[in-house]
Amino acid sequence: MDFRIFTEPQQGAGYDDLLAVARRAETLGFDAFFRSDHYLAMGGGDGLPGPTQAWLTLAALARDTERIRLGTLVTSATFRLPGPLSISVAQVDQMSGGRVELGLGAGWFEAEHAAYGIPFPPVTERFDRLGEQLEIITGLWATPVGERFSFAGEHYTLTDSPALPKPVQTPPPVIIGGKGRTRTPALAARYAAEFNVPFAPLEVVTRQFRRVDEACAAIGRDPGQIVRSVALVLCCGDSEEQFLRRAAAIGREPDELRENGAAGTVEETIAAIARYRDAGATRVYLQVLDLADLDHLDLVAQQVVPALG
Repeated sequence: MDFRIFTEPQQGAGYDDLLAVARRAETLGFDAFFRSDHYLAMGGGDGLPGPTQAWLTLAALARDTERIRLGTLVTSATFRLPGPLSISVAQVDQMSGGRVELGLGAGWFEAEHAAYGIPFPPVTERFDRLGEQLEIITGLWATPVGERFSFAGEHYTLTDSPALPKPVQTPPPVIIGGKGRTRTPALAARYAAEFNVPFAPLEVVTRQFRRVDEACAAIGRDPGQIVRSVALVLCCGDSEEQFLRRAAAIGREPDELRENGAAGTVEETIAAIARYRDAGATRVYLQVLDLADLDHLDLVAQQVVPALG
């Protein structure tokens, strides 16, 4: 399996915090460092020192790291226009030497839109916009240098675009995920290099993977072309006492973590991840909520990854 570190900076983290985690993850051999794209803390925290902009963060990390892959899980289509977003991702891909991945979703957290003056259309329109954005972004990247790209949709129109700049990768991988019954698997079948199911029970993951298979069959795409991944909260201890301390530090109940996350003792964490691997996931995003606890990453790299890699 590929092991990736996933952070939630809106809960309270500055750039130096994120850089420390990314560099430790890189040193330890993790495959990638990802971050959420949110502007408001969740769950009642104050979010100090305040949110950081995802693609500004990734641009800086592109220059401050060397090997580790970088991306969002996921960028909200409500936050940015597709043309400028394609430019940002292509530029960060250049800055990183071809290490960027774009997770893109419809957007869901209404409160952060209200807090920062971002329009929040109804869910059907959000998915319509997501579909157009995916077509535009991938179309801009695929347009040969010297040619032009145009698009006329219900929500976005591009006329005679030079479709520049070009990313290093051809193209950067697009990640689509979620638990939707029809539109999400259909978009994944058409556009995704990876399909992710975040924070879901095993039966939901299995069902979503099957729906992606069916959506691929409907358009004649080989489903084996799409990486299957999951995201799980990480809370691992080399003893029961250490696990309980880490659970308390992130304000989560130990039993709930054991039931829903990659959590418990080392042996329990390995077993939890193995269940998703056996269901078809070849990549796992480990959500790290205590960014100051870098020893947590050491433990996972030294004792969990070797048992599952």
